[in-house]
Amino acid sequence: MASRGTSETSKLRQNMEEQLDRLMQQLQDLEECREELEEQEYEETKKETLEQLSEFNESLKKLMSGNMTLVDELGGMQLAIQAAISQAFKTPEVIRLFAKKQPGQLRTRLAEMDRDVMVGKLPRDVYTQQKVEILTALRKLGEKLTTEDEAFLAANASATLSHFEKVTASLGSEDKILALASSGVGKS
Repeated sequence: MASRGTSETSKLRQNMEEQLDRLMQQLQDLEECREELEEQEYEETKKETLEQLSEFNESLKKLMSGNMTLVDELGGMQLAIQAAISQAFKTPEVIRLFAKKQPGQLRTRLAEMDRDVMVGKLPRDVYTQQKVEILTALRKLGEKLTTEDEAFLAANASATLSHFEKVTASLGSEDKILALASSGVGKS
């Protein structure tokens, strides 16, 4: 649902206009063919068409009052989480390992990064960003962080990562968050 409801809303509008046109044409055709139909058949068909128009009108009322939307509350939460994840984690590998619940591989990646930054293979700013992402992912996976890691995270965590922590904490179930992250991995 990459369009976030825009194309779906356009399609819905088009479908509703076509439905209205069809029902109105059906009534018009019914009146034009009245002489050819038996009275009972005419009344029955007209009643069915008017019932369909009534149902159509109820659907329109629901849409206009806001009781029916293409993007429901859960979809809205999903959009918020996806936004938080996409902004919080910039490294696709971290997103993938987080989504697949692989704390061991995240720790291995962290050790490789520690080595690479010491030998000058990895710039300090990239190291800091990725280490913060990995530590945040480890924390969300329920892993125990060292005092040094907690201090590093506190000193370097961005507002975006803090927002991610708050959003995911308010959602509760880690499985929901991980399932959502998994769906984002396929897209990256």
